[in-house]
Amino acid sequence: MSNNRVSRRQFLGYTLTGVGGFMAAGMLMPMVRFAVDPILQKKGDGDFVQTAQKISELSNEPTRVDFSYEQVDGWYTSEVTNSAWVYKDGDNVIALSPVCKHLGCTVNWGGDTAHPDQFFCPCHLGRYEKNGKNVAGTPPLGPLDQYEISEKDGFLLIGKPTENTLI
Repeated sequence: MSNNRVSRRQFLGYTLTGVGGFMAAGMLMPMVRFAVDPILQKKGDGDFVQTAQKISELSNEPTRVDFSYEQVDGWYTSEVTNSAWVYKDGDNVIALSPVCKHLGCTVNWGGDTAHPDQFFCPCHLGRYEKNGKNVAGTPPLGPLDQYEISEKDGFLLIGKPTENTLI
């Protein structure tokens, strides 16, 4: 036996310190995990979404291409469906957003019989040229956004919308 005897007061002090340390660690670990977890999360394959549209099948006439991707908002995961107007301009593939810059309605190609070669917004009779430039005298004040595009195995991949660089 040891000559250093532990008094009751010291024993209770050591015990309460140990229990308090475990309780503090138990409360701090979830906070540390919450702060560090986003850094340790694995990133996705990229910002591009593959579509079912083959690039070889595109023409100079805009075609509506629908695509969907998984969106994570906090702990809620949902499937988001979006679309783009895609066409070829020579060797370049152009993908334009269908969202009108006036109030966010959806534009259609050739939706106005008086202007069959323009995008038309039925909400307030807005019109856009084929390259996405807004027609003067109609409600939209800016051009349609342009999607980043890429190609993989002959299929079209659509990325984030950016400002229109065609005009």
